[in-house]
Amino acid sequence: MDIRTHRRRLHRIPELDKNLPQTLAYLKEALAGLNCRVFSPMAGALCAWFAFGQEKAIAFRADMDALPIQEKTGAEYASGHPGCMHACGHDGHMAILLELARRLSGKKDLPHNVLLVFQPAEETTGGARDLCETGIFEQYRVEAIFGLHLWPGLAPGVIASRRGGMMARSCEVNVDLYGKSAHIAKAAQGIDALAAGAEFYRRARALEEQAPEGILKFGKFQSGTVRNALSAHTHLEGSLRAFRDDVFESLRGGLTEIGRDVARESGCRVEITTSDGYPAVWNPASLAARVEAAAPFSPLEEPSLTAEDFSWYQRRLEGMFFFLGIGDTPALHADTFDFDDALLEQGADYFERLAETFV
Repeated sequence: MDIRTHRRRLHRIPELDKNLPQTLAYLKEALAGLNCRVFSPMAGALCAWFAFGQEKAIAFRADMDALPIQEKTGAEYASGHPGCMHACGHDGHMAILLELARRLSGKKDLPHNVLLVFQPAEETTGGARDLCETGIFEQYRVEAIFGLHLWPGLAPGVIASRRGGMMARSCEVNVDLYGKSAHIAKAAQGIDALAAGAEFYRRARALEEQAPEGILKFGKFQSGTVRNALSAHTHLEGSLRAFRDDVFESLRGGLTEIGRDVARESGCRVEITTSDGYPAVWNPASLAARVEAAAPFSPLEEPSLTAEDFSWYQRRLEGMFFFLGIGDTPALHADTFDFDDALLEQGADYFERLAETFV
């Protein structure tokens, strides 16, 4: 079966998080009969092992989960699952690895064994971290892992990457300020959580301006219930992103200090919580040099402030991430996202070349 057919059939059966029964069934059927051992290292994940009699292995990863979005592409292969859509290209990532599997199955000799990893929960809880904890990379002596993402705005068919920071470390930020409501005619009897929230927001903006290598933005600010009473509660939701851990921790620590100061000055109780988030995607220079010698890629001039849980693999072993250009398409996560699936051949070609020549 060709790569386009795989992509379109997978596009019709999007599933969420780690609950991927139809997706896994499709992948198992597609891999059946190939010269590999198919196994599941954990619930919701699937691997294919191609043994070439070598001491060490390399791995290639594809993410499998979709998004809770109602598709509006109108494509003949549109999602058959209401309220669920492959709006981030993961159907394409899987199709690339299935095509790579077909090609690997016909090879007799490679410099490494090869492990193909089909991963759940990239969009939610970070399935990459869970896969690392299974020990499969140590068990199969994997020395390097590679992954890619379809990338709107990049020239069609271009494989691009960069040394060092490529995608940002990220976490969600929630801030709650608790005051005391009082009628505005008796404002002195209350504690104004709205005013305190506005001051917190102002200082957070100033904090970001002092750290140009990071980004700290709030997209949600809710406070109060009626016009003529002081607010008893303010809630803010935002996101923190940076490429370097020291910048990230400096911004997160700065938020904590702002919270303490605003609480002391306003009388409000301030609670700040941050999610675990994902580390930064950081391509080590030494690995990038080996990759470029084996399979040259186009230099990516600027890193992206978006996040990717491929970074968890890079915390466990050396890893290199790439973008595959799909040109002028709707944005990732848009309900109209679609792309020319003929471009997936470029991804399969690049991964095949890496499998054959990376040393």
